[in-house]
Amino acid sequence: MTSPAAPDGPALRATGAARSAAGAGTARTRRPAPDDLTPAGPGGAGAAGPGFRPSYEKIVAPRARRGNALHAGAWWLWALGLATAASRTTNPLLLGLVIGVAGYVVAARRTAAPWARSYGAFLKLGLFVIGLRLLFSVLLGSPIPGAHVLFTLPEVPLPDWAAQGIRLGGRVTAEQLVFALYDGAKLATLLVCVGAANALANPARLLKSLPAALYEAGVAVVVAMTFAPNMVADVARLRTARRLRGRPTGGVKAVLQIGLPVLEGALERSVAVAASMDARGYGRTAQVPPAVRHTTNALTLGGLLGMCAGTYGLLAAEGAAYGLPVLVIGLGLALAGLRLGGRRSIRTRYRPDRWGWRAWVVAGSGAVVAAALVRAGTVDPAALQPGVVPLVAPTLPLWPAAAILIGLVPAFVAPVPPKEASQ
Repeated sequence: MTSPAAPDGPALRATGAARSAAGAGTARTRRPAPDDLTPAGPGGAGAAGPGFRPSYEKIVAPRARRGNALHAGAWWLWALGLATAASRTTNPLLLGLVIGVAGYVVAARRTAAPWARSYGAFLKLGLFVIGLRLLFSVLLGSPIPGAHVLFTLPEVPLPDWAAQGIRLGGRVTAEQLVFALYDGAKLATLLVCVGAANALANPARLLKSLPAALYEAGVAVVVAMTFAPNMVADVARLRTARRLRGRPTGGVKAVLQIGLPVLEGALERSVAVAASMDARGYGRTAQVPPAVRHTTNALTLGGLLGMCAGTYGLLAAEGAAYGLPVLVIGLGLALAGLRLGGRRSIRTRYRPDRWGWRAWVVAGSGAVVAAALVRAGTVDPAALQPGVVPLVAPTLPLWPAAAILIGLVPAFVAPVPPKEASQ
């Protein structure tokens, strides 16, 4: 029996080269990992390195995760900027634009959390406020003079001491109804902006971001803010349960039957929150010297007074020169007082939220909208405050409307929530 002859040197080299080529072909046909999908650089595919990310991928909003979630304070600053803009105008077109901007951002970036479902309730509350304002104007009259009488109600005579600007019944004019509509729409827009902040910001994470000196006050505020969203969620759950059982969900009787379980659930939730706060040592503080405590109180109080005086100076025409410096000094004193007062807190923070550039952009967009509307109120007040005597149709000022559209920036910059959580 003869054994096969061993290949010579050239054959061995040829066989090794063939195997290397086969291995390279197998590597080329392998499905690349997500991290391997890097664009080709000037020197060919993968020349930029495996960790390279193009600039546009850094700007496009990523999928929301625990590590890149937007800071809750940024949402509140954005909403307060929109609310400030709404408070500077009674133009229904601009107010409707503010509501549309807030609604679009909420629809694009809210999650399935209980507080995210409260936006619709705030919209309904705004409509109720408008209707109530119109009803009061019809029943109690209005100081706005008008020539277009719509109808006349029976007027109830009042004594002289009670009839100072108030009447019951009488004539109802179109001018007073339009004025009441503008006034109610402004208040409704403010409520919608607050509802947008409630729907987008996590209250618990907002509490974690507060300074240590404001922790106790922040707990009370967060509990108060979560009352409305949790109540809305309880009402929706009970209405669904009654509908599945074939019971009516409308009417006075149904409202009374739903209200009792809602109040019972609120009481149980309050007891559970109190027990958890006590278990976590809520209210316990560290011992600090009296001098530090007195200095903290003086800095905080002086800073708040300086902020109030500076804000008044900015709003008043005669105090514009000193308003901004006093406001900056007061803000610095208040921050120093809060920083010093944080020594009394003995709690620690686990995985604190980071304030990244996306949070700056979101908060800055709301500030830009507020500053633009404040400026527009001084440049063209007639466009922001349409007159009702004589009765004229409101017009849409172009550059204030364009400034309000800047509030849409969070819908394209903030991290995108998962699809199953945004429905």
